[in-house]
Amino acid sequence: MKYVKWQTLLGLALVILSAIFYFIHYTIFRDPHHIFIYLVGDIAFVFIEVLLVTLIIHELLSQREKRARLEKLNMVIGTFFSEVGTELLAYFSDFDPSLDRLKGELAVKNDWAEKEFQSTAKRLREYNYEIDIQRIDPGGVRDFLMSKRDFLLRLLENPTLLEHERFTGLLRAVFHLTEELAGRKSLKELPDSDYAHLKGDMKRVYVILVHQWLDYMKHLKGNYPYLFSLAMRTNPFDQNASIVVK
Repeated sequence: MKYVKWQTLLGLALVILSAIFYFIHYTIFRDPHHIFIYLVGDIAFVFIEVLLVTLIIHELLSQREKRARLEKLNMVIGTFFSEVGTELLAYFSDFDPSLDRLKGELAVKNDWAEKEFQSTAKRLREYNYEIDIQRIDPGGVRDFLMSKRDFLLRLLENPTLLEHERFTGLLRAVFHLTEELAGRKSLKELPDSDYAHLKGDMKRVYVILVHQWLDYMKHLKGNYPYLFSLAMRTNPFDQNASIVVK
């Protein structure tokens, strides 16, 4: 016997019930003119109902739900920067030979508007990110990331992250760097080719971190001034930043 979906059976049942009640109406009142007036009127209103419910109300509810999901996602991103991102960003940027230029680009101000954030993001896409691998302590990076491994794993369990491609890519890059560093028995006296490989992994994390940090600062600036104030007082690109309000 061919499988029939329950929705099909329900639809047929509703049509049959409608026909039965129209027949009862005709049997009692013998007024087909009245039946067809309301039938045509109801069918005509269906198109307006589709417009109101499907296109307008559904879209408004979808936008509201999307904003709620993005708000939860930004809370997750904020937690990531508090636990991992800010410290990792400060560490990598300290070994960027062109840090002075980057600090100038990311000196976010209280009077920044949408235009300033967009222009900065555009310039950052053209910035030549570099890390002096010879000065970095890979063992220190490994120990830090391994200490945060459980926290990062819990972040990945959050289904909200699936809607943010860049942040998901950032976590993937951080996990890859962690595995690369943890997989080596020793991080000393590695061949130049291996140092170049690790540099590429660190640079990948560094680049995505910078862009994600700017996006998060934009979110805080527009929605949470008190959190934005704290973020500026702990700006990883400002070596003179102090959490103490002066």
